[in-house]
Amino acid sequence: MSRFFIIVLDSFGIGEMPDAEAFGDTGANTIRSCSTSDRFHLPNMKKLGLFNIDGIDFLEGCDNPTGLYARLKEASSGKDTTIGHWEIAGVYSPDPMPVFPDGFPSETIARFESLTGRKVLCNKPYSGTEVIKDYGDEHVRTGALIVYTSADSVFQIAAHEDVVPVEQLYEYCRIARGMLTGDVGVGRVIARPFIGESGNYTRTPRRHDFSLEPTGVTILDQLKEAGRDVISVGKISDIFAGRGVTQSNPTTGNPDGIDKTIAIMDRDFDGLCFVNLVDTDMIYGHRRDIDGYAGALAYFDEKLPAILDKLGDDDYLCITADHGCDPGFTKSTDHTREYIPCLMYGKKIKPGNRGTRETFADIGATVLDVFGITPKFSGTSMLI
Repeated sequence: MSRFFIIVLDSFGIGEMPDAEAFGDTGANTIRSCSTSDRFHLPNMKKLGLFNIDGIDFLEGCDNPTGLYARLKEASSGKDTTIGHWEIAGVYSPDPMPVFPDGFPSETIARFESLTGRKVLCNKPYSGTEVIKDYGDEHVRTGALIVYTSADSVFQIAAHEDVVPVEQLYEYCRIARGMLTGDVGVGRVIARPFIGESGNYTRTPRRHDFSLEPTGVTILDQLKEAGRDVISVGKISDIFAGRGVTQSNPTTGNPDGIDKTIAIMDRDFDGLCFVNLVDTDMIYGHRRDIDGYAGALAYFDEKLPAILDKLGDDDYLCITADHGCDPGFTKSTDHTREYIPCLMYGKKIKPGNRGTRETFADIGATVLDVFGITPKFSGTSMLI
């Protein structure tokens, strides 16, 4: 019986990809920016081989890394959460998901207003913290929903919990998810509840993502079909629209996600535990907070020995990312088109450099290799 743990440090990119210029991301390097902070202290990931990965020539590597390490290139056209996670799991996205830099079409908003019975405020790209500051009072006064987007393929709905109960907000998101197809088929509809008083509104942890179903067969599908467990931690279940997941564990942030992962490691199961730790992206990357991002990485690194100690003889651990979100990048506050790291550890894994890989899907192929399942997608196992 084997257990495979994938932990995604959301947006932990390790340098611009060759096509970064096409995405407006020339010069982006999340790990380099974080390394400028006094809070950047990652001795445990360094020991696994993080600083030995191709392209990380500005940090001192380890003489004898204990893990398998590699740099992964994104084959899909995009730099967002959905596309990144889907590719890890074996689904490629040759075309980017639609984005709306000028807001959503008027007919889309009119239909949403008709279906929900509520008017819409904003309807343009906006920072999630700024939008409730600028539109929160009008929302509370009128009950109109705050709809906004970003550089990502998202339709976000913010509402005060005292004005729109959270379950009602989720229902509005389901309505939006049902109508947003075709040319307006965004990757995610996101509920963004908030609380507080005028001048002091704050978002709550009860965010919920409503994603498109993956457009192809994923490792989650294949593992579940083979009778294996597929346990999600954080927003993984949301990203895959619940498909292929046998048990979902929502979280309130990275510390909670790490604690829940460690608790799951005390259980016997046969299959995959897929974890997303979102704070690096949501709280620090988009807000361009270098010290906060570095501190979140350091917190995970501090907890890593406890995770490694709980790995059994037949267990595997992979630490990776889904895209970049360089906190030192000044051209925008959006995700950045970067390579991602891959660190793997397990008693049956041969340590060493696996070079620069052509797709994130090599992670998914490696997972299926462990369980003796032939991938239904293009990807190459990193096990030797």
